[in-house]
Amino acid sequence: MEYRCKEYVYVYACHEDEQALCELELRTLLGAAAEIGARYAVSARKIEPSRSPFLKLRLDVRYEAGSVPELASQLHTLTLRGSTFKVVFAETNAAVSYDRQRDVERELGRGLRGKAEMRRPEQWFAVTELDSRWLFGECSYGEAVWLRHQQKPQNYSTALPTRVARAVVNIAVPEVAGTRVIDPCCGIGTVLVEAMSMGIDIVGYDLNPLAVRGARVNLDHFGMPNVVTLADMRTLATAPGSYDALILDMPYNLCSKLPEDEQLEMLRSARRLALRAVIITTEQIDPLLAQAGFDIEARCTVNKGKFSRQVIVCV
Repeated sequence: MEYRCKEYVYVYACHEDEQALCELELRTLLGAAAEIGARYAVSARKIEPSRSPFLKLRLDVRYEAGSVPELASQLHTLTLRGSTFKVVFAETNAAVSYDRQRDVERELGRGLRGKAEMRRPEQWFAVTELDSRWLFGECSYGEAVWLRHQQKPQNYSTALPTRVARAVVNIAVPEVAGTRVIDPCCGIGTVLVEAMSMGIDIVGYDLNPLAVRGARVNLDHFGMPNVVTLADMRTLATAPGSYDALILDMPYNLCSKLPEDEQLEMLRSARRLALRAVIITTEQIDPLLAQAGFDIEARCTVNKGKFSRQVIVCV
């Protein structure tokens, strides 16, 4: 029988320009009650670290003690899945020196039944000190899936950065199973690729034939099916609330501004199509969101130099 932990410690890293996006994504994925601090988050939810572009590892807390010797004394009850293992120190907010971290790893490793293997262990464990508690358990590392998706055959300068797109998908769709999602202005498919790589049921539309063609090329490049249709989101003949979630990156042009009446049409269509929406915009559109019937649940700003995007969660 699999041991179900009651607490999970996540270690994350992000640039200061993406700090607000990171924290919004983690609170959405890990639950409103999650404790978010510098470098780490604590939650009762179990999430695969590879889902987030910010998560480095997850420690499944199985043992807890007030000191390292006390913690080491408990490990004789632990049964390894393989014959080799490695213990790593997960850094949170505690001031633990490099030498002390290595000493703790060795002390706990000596209490495990098996052979320590530094390069390719069959099982990983992590230890950390958090609020005067010493915690130990299995460790899972995140894989930078989003990084592979940066190498798309088709790109354009105003497309969402891949890291941002993946975080936005997680904010829109914290629960994957049974959730139907739409990206009605999908462009070259950056959001589609991230969503589909996580097993999310998503479809895309765009009124630009070149964008649709580019999205199809990108999806095919990553071995993903064609889920893109040429259409104007304002004329989509779907029933109200057909989708559980919608992700809309409002069209952005360096040389011209989309008229407010067109923006309002798009937002009203978004309100009709889905129960929950994440809107990405470079402009102040709060009055338009209200006119379209949206309530703002949460928001953050993502900066890149002098360029800023707002990520707005609407219901």
